Amino acid sequence: MRHSLLAVALVAALGTTASFEAAAADPAELAELKAQLAALQAKVAELETRTDAQSDINVGTQQSIENIAATTPKVETKGGIKITSPDKKFEASLGGRIHFDAYAFDRDLAATTGTSEFRRARLTLAGKALGWDYKVEQDFSAGSNLDGLRDAYIATAFAGGKVTIGHFKPYRSMEELTSSNEILMMERPFASATGLFSGRQFQQGVGYQRAGENYTAGFTVFNLRGAAGSRNEGMGASGRVTFAPINNDNSTLHFGGWASQEDNNQGSADLTATANYAGRRGPAQAIATTTGASRNTVTAYGLEAAGAFGPLFFQGEYVNATFGQPIGGDQDVTTWYLQGSWLLNGGHKGYKAATGVFGSPKVDKGLWELTARYDTIENKDIANREATSVILGVNYYVNPNLRFMFNYTQGENEVNGDETGQYALRTQFSW
Repeated sequence: MRHSLLAVALVAALGTTASFEAAAADPAELAELKAQLAALQAKVAELETRTDAQSDINVGTQQSIENIAATTPKVETKGGIKITSPDKKFEASLGGRIHFDAYAFDRDLAATTGTSEFRRARLTLAGKALGWDYKVEQDFSAGSNLDGLRDAYIATAFAGGKVTIGHFKPYRSMEELTSSNEILMMERPFASATGLFSGRQFQQGVGYQRAGENYTAGFTVFNLRGAAGSRNEGMGASGRVTFAPINNDNSTLHFGGWASQEDNNQGSADLTATANYAGRRGPAQAIATTTGASRNTVTAYGLEAAGAFGPLFFQGEYVNATFGQPIGGDQDVTTWYLQGSWLLNGGHKGYKAATGVFGSPKVDKGLWELTARYDTIENKDIANREATSVILGVNYYVNPNLRFMFNYTQGENEVNGDETGQYALRTQFSW
């Protein structure tokens, strides 16, 4: 457009000049002026043609860009790899975690061996497809195929909540439902699949959960079989509710309660409670057992309390369980723990309202955290069948993906008087 206006102005000027001088000019000069004017008009026409053509190209390029954006999947790499279809009906993300541990022991009565190992080495595929969520997670450090299968489920919104079908954790125990990437210590307390529900962390079943800004309510029905376990007819059910009367950016107070029942049936494995009282790979003490052949029941009831106020955090659970016996009375098992932490250079543990658990603090720069836990489990019906652990630790959060953990565990076994201690170090990377 600028070229056209300039050319028109120039033509007008030349035309005016020519008109004034035409009378005085000789025929040769007049012919030359006419030729120059014709050439200039031709150039103006050429410029206008080029401008129109360029405008058409610009419009076409913009349309091509918009078409590419509308038909090309969106790829994100922050915290992992995530791909979203243009219509947002399909999503797929790839993540994982590496937990590498090293142990050394203060030996007492029990035989122990210091070692190192990959505690977890997982790949996780998760996403959405036409309104359904899905997740498949394999832990290569736990074995191959079904031995290492962790979460493997599909889920969808239903009646204001979420239905989950497949292989996942039953809704019981606050610490059990906390991700292994975000647990306070290197191992969970006895009120979890690390103790009371030994070997029964993931089960096959159906769950339903609703959640709001300060509450959750979930119920699970499941078979007494992990992915790698033998087929059996045992069934279980569990439910958990939580409420956070205080929940803001700097302060959270949490209360919860849960119940679990596991009914042995044909082909069921034994249901046991075991205490690794001096840390993983340390000595273990059997606390109670309900044999599968007896077709008896294990019931458990738990209460939770937790809070995060600025850099300070605490969490505790109290659980009473009954292990059915084929002969004689049932055995009552009680376990409870109290743990806490202090973020030395600021920070705050966030609360995950959708699941009723606490996560890791937000890390902008390196964060130091002092940790402590007292943990105990006791069979009330067998004399001296009790174990306790006192754990002191330090966590260093390098960035949102990398954390180093150190734990010193002092264990005590009332059965034989063993007081083995453990030094443990973890390098943890997740994405």
